[in-house]
Order: sequence, then C-alpha cells, then structure tokens
Amino acid sequence: MDDSIQLQAEGNYLEITMTGKLTKEMYEQFVPAVEKQIQEQGKLVMVFRMHDFHGWTAGALWEDLKFDLHHWRDIQRLAIVGETKWQKGMAVFCKPFTTAKIKYFDHEKLDEARQWVKEEE
Repeated sequence: MDDSIQLQAEGNYLEITMTGKLTKEMYEQFVPAVEKQIQEQGKLVMVFRMHDFHGWTAGALWEDLKFDLHHWRDIQRLAIVGETKWQKGMAVFCKPFTTAKIKYFDHEKLDEARQWVKEEE
C-alpha cells in the first residue's frame, strides 16, 4: 500500500487519514492547509485516523515536533483512531505536546470518535 495522507475539513473539524509511513514531504503538503484552517476557525477538533500506518520517517518526526510546539494550544480535542496496541500508546505520548483533550479509539469506533471530538466542553 502506498504512503498517503488525506484531509477532510469542515468548519473547525479536521479529519486526517494516514496510510503507510508519514514523510516530511507529506507534512509540507498538509501543514499549510491545517494552519489556514486554524487562522480561519480558531481552535480545531481533530480525528487522526491511522490505516495500515507504519510510523514516521526521521524528517517527518522532526516536522511533527515543530508543528506540535507551534500549535500546542490550537487543538481543542484530538481523537486518535488506530488498529494496533502501539498506536493506542500515541494518545499518551502526545499529551505533553498539546493542551488538547486526547482519546484513543479502535478503528471500528470511528463514528464514536467523530462524535466525541465535536462534544461541547
């Protein structure tokens, strides 16, 4: 399966679907779109879906850390939707890098994840 990233944005909602391995070039594609949405909408709620996901390249990990440091207050809720035990651990790993409420969902609970991020505080 090819490495790919897809974004679906509506209002302050953003859904990112990641397949394969996340590369620096993918970050360079989607970060401007995310930053534009933050400028237009303020704080975002996000669903990060991992399908057959194999992690990051070193360059992508660096881009991810820079993004997290720059936008740590711009994400209100983050649902991580995955397929494996190590992906579940990402919810814990991400917490120091953001003020967002973070929750992990197994891939069969995607609709539940979408509802959770849209809940009012």
